[in-house]
Formats: sequence, C-alpha cells, structure tokens
Amino acid sequence: MKKIRFTIYLLFAAIVAGSLTSCGDDDPVVNTVDEKETALAPVIPQYVNNTVIVTYKALADASIDLYQSLADLRNDRTQARLEAATQAWIQSRIHWERSEAFLFGAVADFGIDPHIDTWPLDEPAFLSTIRNEDFINSMADDEGDVWVADHLGYSLLGFHGIEYILFSEGRAKDVASVTDSELTYAAAVSGDLRNQCIRLEASWAGIDNVTASKRNLIEELELTVTPSNSAVSYGENMLNAGQPGSTYRTVTDAAVAIIEGCLTISTEVGEVKIGTSYNKDDVDYIESPYSYNSKVDFIDNIRSIENAYLGGMNAAQRGASVSDYVKGQDAALDGKVRSAIENAIAKIDAIPYPFAVNYASPQAGEAMDACAELTDTLNEVKTLLQQ
Repeated sequence: MKKIRFTIYLLFAAIVAGSLTSCGDDDPVVNTVDEKETALAPVIPQYVNNTVIVTYKALADASIDLYQSLADLRNDRTQARLEAATQAWIQSRIHWERSEAFLFGAVADFGIDPHIDTWPLDEPAFLSTIRNEDFINSMADDEGDVWVADHLGYSLLGFHGIEYILFSEGRAKDVASVTDSELTYAAAVSGDLRNQCIRLEASWAGIDNVTASKRNLIEELELTVTPSNSAVSYGENMLNAGQPGSTYRTVTDAAVAIIEGCLTISTEVGEVKIGTSYNKDDVDYIESPYSYNSKVDFIDNIRSIENAYLGGMNAAQRGASVSDYVKGQDAALDGKVRSAIENAIAKIDAIPYPFAVNYASPQAGEAMDACAELTDTLNEVKTLLQQ
C-alpha cells in the first residue's frame, strides 16, 4: 500500500499558500490554507498503517495459528494440544477485541463482526448441529470451512462455538470430554474464522500487500476485499481522504470517523457488554462466558480506543495522532480523554473475576459509569474536530 509522505502535504500547503488573494493593497490577505486539514493530514496514514493494518495482520496471523492448533488437536487428541488451542483462542481474541474501535469499513460492509463474534452462542442449535451426522460429515470435508459459512447461522459461527468446545468455567476442558464431532466442528468453524480475518487484512492493506498464501486463499474463495464500485482498498480509500474518489470528503471527515469508531465501542462496552446483564435485561447476554475472558475482552476494547486515539497498535509504533491535534487545540481535553481511558480500564479491571458470575456487582456499575464518562469525553473530541 502506498503510504502518504509528508512531502505531499508540504507541497500541498505551498501550492495553496501561493493562492493567497487580496482585493486591494489595503485589504487583508485571506489565507486559504486549511490549517486543520494540514494538521490532521499526517494522522491518517499513521492510523491506517500503524493502527488498523497492523492490528488486522496480527489478527489474521493469530487466526491461522488457531486454525492450525485445532487441526492438530483433531488429528492428535492430547491434553497438551487442547491447552495449546485454548491459548491460541485467547491470543486471537486479543487482536480481535483490539480492532473493535474500527468496526467500520470492511468489517461492517461484509458483515464480518456478526459473522465471527455473535454471542451468546445458541446452545440448543449447537447441540443439534453436533448430533447431525450429515452436517458433521460435511464439516469434515476439505471444504468444511466453506460449508459452515454457507449453512450455519451467525450464532453458530466464529469465536464462541469454538470457545464452548475448548473451555468450561474459565479453564481448558479435559480432552477426554471433547467429542470427535465437536473437534470436527471446531476445525471447520475456525477455518471460516481464519478466512474472514485474512479478508479483513487484505481489505485494508490491499490484496497485493498480504502474503502469497493469504492472497491465494482470498482468490480461491472469491472473497470481495474492496469497497463497492471501487478498485482501491479500504486503507487506500482513507489515505486518499480529501481527494476525488475517496468516500471521505475531507481529512477532517476521516479523523471524525476515527473518533466515531471509538465512540461505538465505548458505548457498547458500557451499555451492552456490561450493562445488559448488570441491568438484568438479559443475564445470559455475556461475552466469552465459557473462557471467563469477558473482562479481558472489555479491557482490550478500551485499549483499541487508546490505540486509535494515540495513533498506533502499541506505544512503540505510535506517531501522529488525533491526540496530538486535540492537545494543540485544547490540552485539558486531551488530558481528560487519556484519563478517561485509564479510568475505564481500571474500573473494568476492578470487577470481581469472573464477570460471568459477578456481572451484578457494584464494581460492574462503576465500570459502566466509567465507560459513559469516556463516551462523553470522546463526544467532546468529535465536536472539537467538527468545529
């Protein structure tokens, strides 16, 4: 993928600066350079290349590892292999949950979020599926990953059916309790999960910027990886913000989209992931209940906001960011955002483990409040960007 170079922005600024006009010698010169656009310009390539694409690459690679670990377990049923599969599941969850601050673009257009992360698992339908010999035989085929994508609903696909097979009450199951049918199911569903995660990476990085094996899989499955009516990747579309053909009319629009992605997940964590069970709306509506990974999921969601706002998948990769722009306009607001992120993480961490048992604890209510505070603060950032 092409990476925007700062020289482009400097050239742009010079060209626009050269277009200064005046109506007369005594009239003030009108500077047509959009200072906000110039200030935000380096934020977009940093976000695309060092937040989104690197996260999706890590997710795709982890999903490949998960698929392989389940294939190995299916071929050689040992406790050690099952425990390795649980660790591969946990690792892939980290990267998925840390991508949820950008649930737009390919993940939304192709329905990948519900495809791989619908919860809770439909346990009655799952048990019926496992007992269906014809279904299991189809899953055991070399194209079992394609079969499950075509025949199983979202509540039976993705992370949580695999989680159900591997975990019980936060621990790896005894391998002797896992059936052959369950392992066949897990291998097929993890193949479909892998396919969708590779699709995400290719959609943002561009098909020519993923490994040959990933590219071959995308082409073999004939998966769409570009926006509708466009030949460029989702990453290139955002990098082209403000240029003809991009869906982002201005660089500011792209920066606002970054914050809107953060707002989506801060609201979901507080009001839905924690709030649905805490408020007794549905006490079974708990993410990752078999692995007891719920709190880790929630914290990683807030980390995804931190990464998006600070401009990088981790501290070592950070650069130009929305935070930099906000700090230049309102340093107090930038500090407020950073503090709200840290507070949300701390309050979630304070919920007694496991969340699946302690969803009604006072600490869960405090975590909801902290997420609401973060949402309010991010809305202030959005307002600042739109001024």
